[in-house]
Amino acid sequence: MSGIYIHIPFCKSRCRYCDFFSTTQLERREDYAHAIIAEFNDRLHLLTEPVHTIYFGGGTPSQMPVECLRMILECLVDGAKRLQFSAQPYTLHSTPYTLHPTPDTLHSTPYTLHSSAPRSTYHSSLIVHNLKNTLHSSAPRSTYHSSLIVHNLKNTLHPSPDEIGDIELTLEANPGDITPEKARAWREMGFNRLSIGIQSFDDDLLHLIGRRHTAQEALQAVATAQAAGFDNISIDLMYALPSQTMEQWQKDVQLALHLGIQHISTYGLIYEEGTALTKLLMDNRLQPVDEELEMRMYDYLVGQLTANGFLHYEVSNFALPGRHSRHNSSYWNDTPYLGLGAAAHSYDGQHRQWNIADLDGYIRQALAHQLSPEIEHLSDEDRHTERVMLGLRTSQGVAKADIDMHKAKPYLEQGLLEDKGERVAATTQGFHILNRIIEDLL
Repeated sequence: MSGIYIHIPFCKSRCRYCDFFSTTQLERREDYAHAIIAEFNDRLHLLTEPVHTIYFGGGTPSQMPVECLRMILECLVDGAKRLQFSAQPYTLHSTPYTLHPTPDTLHSTPYTLHSSAPRSTYHSSLIVHNLKNTLHSSAPRSTYHSSLIVHNLKNTLHPSPDEIGDIELTLEANPGDITPEKARAWREMGFNRLSIGIQSFDDDLLHLIGRRHTAQEALQAVATAQAAGFDNISIDLMYALPSQTMEQWQKDVQLALHLGIQHISTYGLIYEEGTALTKLLMDNRLQPVDEELEMRMYDYLVGQLTANGFLHYEVSNFALPGRHSRHNSSYWNDTPYLGLGAAAHSYDGQHRQWNIADLDGYIRQALAHQLSPEIEHLSDEDRHTERVMLGLRTSQGVAKADIDMHKAKPYLEQGLLEDKGERVAATTQGFHILNRIIEDLL
């Protein structure tokens, strides 16, 4: 399995906590769509496996005009027609479609491991080690037969859900952008999963962190998406926000549980260098949440979601059975992915590759077919480190063969790690000190 991530960097305004590559130059959106198309055409030969996930992330992909999204999808369809692959054909509903691998979820900007565990868990150079780079795919062409992404090879850009088949096609959206018209257009275009960046249901906290929607708009956005036919919806929530109380967090969690959604991603606030919130913190103009409260917030979250049928399949992510993010899971299980767009990262199993983090530079280079991404070769040690780091974020954990079991023994005895046969995984309490555990096991 592989995937494609398309980074859409456009935002109407910048959130105060975000350090991802973004821009408010909305007038460049159509130029950017053409640049994405050019890059995709130039890199078709790098896709070597059937694509099971396509992810439009940002930035704010929902700020992209519908016609620009369609234009990008047309590019994918055209590429599928022009390429022949030699992999095992993948058929669905007995209808083979010769198509080309499609987009996955690659975090287009420096891949910092924002976790839903407390800050102490993931604030080490080890955890962020090598994840601010990406990689490069360079194997021969392969074949792909499927009712893949957005087309049935009849030159129509409005596939039915059956025609999308088994492809997870995700669009990130801001609540304020989700109108009935847009939601229907996205669904008709082929998107079958929506990830909505709610962050909080408290208007004061939303204002503090620079979100441009209200709590009521967030609730309405979910209802609008459901009415348009989306039955695989994820929302993002943040905790440990400045001055946030336990009561506010409990309200957020309970509201989320009553929305009828299938997936929840949660993140403890990290004060990233260069962000507006970090500047306020350094100027003593806001009060951060203490780590003890942050840990209680996380424990409450895990307890409530798991009690209500959500599987805690990754430190930050919870899903109803069968509704985990297949795209994001590829990052944790060493699956290759292709990233398209400014600052987008790619990985082929041995290299990380990332595009220039500059809008004008990216558009200019892509349209001239002169993109020159930076490439990092991963040593065996690098790959082992990442396999342990990322594996321990998940409920599947890591293979015992990848770690020193003598060093793992104390954590197993304390209930911080769990023996799962041939694998070892962190428990909820283990997530609190996961950074220390990883350092010891490596």
